[in-house]
Amino acid sequence: MRLARIATDSGPRPVCLRDGRWHEVADPFADILTFTGPAHDVDGARLLAPSEPRVLLGMAHNGAPGDRDLPLQAFMKSARTVIGPEHPIVVDQRLGKVVVEGELAVVIRRTCRNLRPEDVPSAILGYAIGNDVTAVEQIALDDKLTQAKHGDGFTPLGPWIETDLDPGDVPIAVRVNGVTVAEASTEQLAWNVSEQLVHLTRYLTLGPGDVVLTGCPFTSGPVEPGDRAEITLDGIGTLSNPVRAL
Repeated sequence: MRLARIATDSGPRPVCLRDGRWHEVADPFADILTFTGPAHDVDGARLLAPSEPRVLLGMAHNGAPGDRDLPLQAFMKSARTVIGPEHPIVVDQRLGKVVVEGELAVVIRRTCRNLRPEDVPSAILGYAIGNDVTAVEQIALDDKLTQAKHGDGFTPLGPWIETDLDPGDVPIAVRVNGVTVAEASTEQLAWNVSEQLVHLTRYLTLGPGDVVLTGCPFTSGPVEPGDRAEITLDGIGTLSNPVRAL
């Protein structure tokens, strides 16, 4: 099943793809969806970020199997960095080199704490494409990552949520201006989705719509104002965003 949020004349609306059209739903996190409103043509719909997280986490040093020698840790990102498809990534060139990072994003379905491995599937609504944009030269200056991770538009998310996806081996491709700059798979992550959520919910509560960016398995590339970044995940689609200067 494919879930999204679209802009309408009445404001943002959660929708589900059915019979080739976006149909409005009352609550995308419900076990059984209730269809509430009109249907919208796919071609004319303006997609927004498919989730509005209160908690947005990125997994640190989780880009290669060898990272299992390091502690499993996460960093916070401001929910205000979240944007949808075609919204701009805003680059402050005074901060140095900026890279896009293609990642699998987990969208949480329900309030959860102290998850066990067997609890994880029911805690996940589905998966989207995440782009963990990073001003990499700021990392050495701020180990809390505030300066590196919190620019405007630094977390493109979308284009929708796929509820039926095996996260274990999802190919990821990163393109800048149509040129492929990186390819890898979630299979290369040190810690899988279940391990990540069990670890995170030991220390904090996650709730409906919260998002975990699961890690960058060498799927990054530099961008500058005027570029277009595209992240493709097999089984989900492509998330495309322009890059502009502050």
